Amino acid sequence: MCKRCPWLDESKPDYVEYHDKEWGVPVLDDKTMFEFLVLESAQAGLSWYTILKRREGYRNAFANFDVDKVACFTKEDEARLVIDSGIIRNRAKISATINNAKCYQEIQREFGSFVNYIWGFVGNRVIVNQWSSLEDYPATSPVSDALSKDMKKRGFKFVGSTILYAHLQAAGLINDHSVDCYRRQKIIDSYENLGLQWQDG
Repeated sequence: MCKRCPWLDESKPDYVEYHDKEWGVPVLDDKTMFEFLVLESAQAGLSWYTILKRREGYRNAFANFDVDKVACFTKEDEARLVIDSGIIRNRAKISATINNAKCYQEIQREFGSFVNYIWGFVGNRVIVNQWSSLEDYPATSPVSDALSKDMKKRGFKFVGSTILYAHLQAAGLINDHSVDCYRRQKIIDSYENLGLQWQDG
């Protein structure tokens, strides 16, 4: 039986699948990065599993996470989404997602891609931490603090340091699989094929 991270509820098959196939795998394309950012921002104040169960609803609501389409959403779209049962019907979060899509585009124009921008915060090298127990996991880090400060300055909303630390974990800029999790080394082994280097956290 495979050993997995201590935070994972293994009684939920969809949660296990997310952990085994996506969490911590380096994201190197802007579309997936935007999807993860939308979902993490929606999580604020809620559990990640609450959002994961609604992932398909978010995909349908936000144009398959097409940032250019979401950036063009109107007040009418916002009103439609507030009554969409497939997502968290929080007007502030919905408005923030539309706002963030526009900010995302600005970064793409400035840096060539959002991936170029965000990977710069880790020096383009994955941070690999060495956590053993649930108590070891931090809620934030100096990297998430710096990223949050910069993104807020650029107009993003719902991008506090805790949200962004979760985003960095999910998108694989930080490898926070526990030292005894079978996925930790598998992901480390993938870095060379992806052209990535890593550093101890």
